[in-house]
Amino acid sequence: MACIAPSELMNCKADQKLTKKLQPIINFSSTEDEEITEYTDNLHENSYIVGIKEYITNRNLQLSKVISREKRAAVLICLFEGLEGELRVILTKRSMKLSTHPGEVALPGGKMDEEDLDDSATALREAKEEIGLKSSLVQVITNLEPFRSLHLLTVVPVVGLLSRIEEFKPVLNADEVDAIFDVPLDMFLKEENHRRVEKEYGIWKYVCHIFEYESSKQEIFHIGGLTASILIHAASIIYQEPPSFSEYLPDFSQLQFTLNMKDSC
Repeated sequence: MACIAPSELMNCKADQKLTKKLQPIINFSSTEDEEITEYTDNLHENSYIVGIKEYITNRNLQLSKVISREKRAAVLICLFEGLEGELRVILTKRSMKLSTHPGEVALPGGKMDEEDLDDSATALREAKEEIGLKSSLVQVITNLEPFRSLHLLTVVPVVGLLSRIEEFKPVLNADEVDAIFDVPLDMFLKEENHRRVEKEYGIWKYVCHIFEYESSKQEIFHIGGLTASILIHAASIIYQEPPSFSEYLPDFSQLQFTLNMKDSC
């Protein structure tokens, strides 16, 4: 998918540097159910404080009523605790057999089916189909504000916690996924291993972010496009910090307006 930003852009300072260790508003210090509930309650509480959760909930409710299932998709931002206590997110490399975006890095997810009750159901179903992630292992926390792809597909990021990572045994669907890997979430707020590529859509210019990641097996992955934009936004909310780089060109809102107008026609 091509890169795109959320319809309501987050304000951030391009010159702000992340000099302190980032602390997420999600905590995995215990796996006890009642304590996990406490942490997820804290996540909701912090989100309300910054005015995000309430806005997103109302916005998604409105969008769900007007956006057809044919034009709606969801992706799963599946977070778990790494060996050093850091938040990590699961990513996939799309199969080279696919007709669209072969070989690109993506979050598990896809288009909404008729039987899906909501966006969370779509994201969890697709994760099960693509990488064998059982929905019973994932605790859905919230949906983030929808993104719009350049193909006019509305994509809803669903945030979920995988507290028992040791119980996840990946089973890759060879027709859809060539590889699965994970990265630290906070990398999407740092200038390190990040570059910007300016692109054009008609007369409008926009920025595409690309992050390079080397796995423990010395495999190099490039995370860009819509996936990078979603994870920058998610990391900004979860860590309550803006990225250390500029996210958007000044006229990006005009591109978003153009896409919205096309969608309403």
